[in-house]
Amino acid sequence: MATELEELIGFLSAPSPPVKKAAVDIVRDSTGSEDGLHSPSNHANTVLPSLSRLLSDDKEVSEPAAEALVNLAQNAGLAAKMVEMGLIKIAMDMLYKPGSSITRLLVMLLVNLTQLDDGISSLLQIGDDKMQGLYVMKLVRSFCRSSETSASHSFITPLQDDPFDHVGSILVNISKKE
Repeated sequence: MATELEELIGFLSAPSPPVKKAAVDIVRDSTGSEDGLHSPSNHANTVLPSLSRLLSDDKEVSEPAAEALVNLAQNAGLAAKMVEMGLIKIAMDMLYKPGSSITRLLVMLLVNLTQLDDGISSLLQIGDDKMQGLYVMKLVRSFCRSSETSASHSFITPLQDDPFDHVGSILVNISKKE
């Protein structure tokens, strides 16, 4: 017999958008607490891929999925599983997808994942001589461009925060590795 959490995880793949949205909202809300961070640990092999698939969905589903992943990435064990399953590549691909509405959350996810040595190696693309450093170059370019844009628009309100402003934290994290 399936537990409540297993049933909930099953609803993340539901064909019905309202059911999927309700399920991802519940998962996101539960990951906001200490207990909520521990309960998905036993189901990481199903919940993490389900949430990562939802990142390419409509904003009403992708945003709570990204928020849940950001929260879950605070747990080192879950963050390691995310790195292992290729979530850094997924996040980087989604970051530069035209019309992405979850840029800020994806950058925050990368901040959490680069707290781990394996996350740093993955972001730096160590071991791939042809691609090594490409992700970091893209992030730095986006960070610099968005800083220039916000400097030239001094009327920007706090509600229009720069989605790449957390890239600085990623750079701090990766600078810890030789």
